[in-house]
Amino acid sequence: MRTWKLEKNLYKAGAKRVCGLDEAGRGPLAGPVVAAAVILARKIRLPGLADSKKLTPTKREKLFRLITEKSAYGIGIVSNKTIDRIGIVACVGRAMQIAVKNLPIAPDCLLIDGIDNFQFNGLPAAFIEKGDNRVRSIMAASIIAKVARDRIMMKYDLKYPMYEFRQHKGYGTELHYKKLRKHGLSKIHRLTFRCASASSRSRRVAAAAQHKNIK
Repeated sequence: MRTWKLEKNLYKAGAKRVCGLDEAGRGPLAGPVVAAAVILARKIRLPGLADSKKLTPTKREKLFRLITEKSAYGIGIVSNKTIDRIGIVACVGRAMQIAVKNLPIAPDCLLIDGIDNFQFNGLPAAFIEKGDNRVRSIMAASIIAKVARDRIMMKYDLKYPMYEFRQHKGYGTELHYKKLRKHGLSKIHRLTFRCASASSRSRRVAAAAQHKNIK
């Protein structure tokens, strides 16, 4: 259930700028992970606001415009190469830290989707499981992160049209696996991707790319 309750309680307690945080791109086999930090305007109206995964692309784009026109936001991007080097969980944290640094105004507390215990230079932070279904500022952050990442992957689709990134945005769909079997790995694929939910997929990627050159 979407609610202002948590944000309102924080403002009543004296907070001035409550910031929601979420990421997009934790699970794909290719591309960056992107995080967004959003400080919603207090009186902003966002009809149909929800977790980005539950919205159509058209609805996400409409809400993206409303949020970015009237609220403070920052975006953080961490590349697939860094994911390979330090792991996806650390990269999610790094992307969120960058997003907070890129805010035009400083927040005084953070509401973060998930249960990872990242640090933000001493800023008070609450980690909320399924926060993108429960907290409006986190929902808004999920939309900003998703749209920003999708736009990146659309640009990669122009550079690597053989993978059809516009269709799957780097996620492990059957189409993506088919393209991997045919073309091997590109420079934006995650070579050492090993998160628990995708370990079997990683083996499939490696098998699909066997004897292929990285493009």
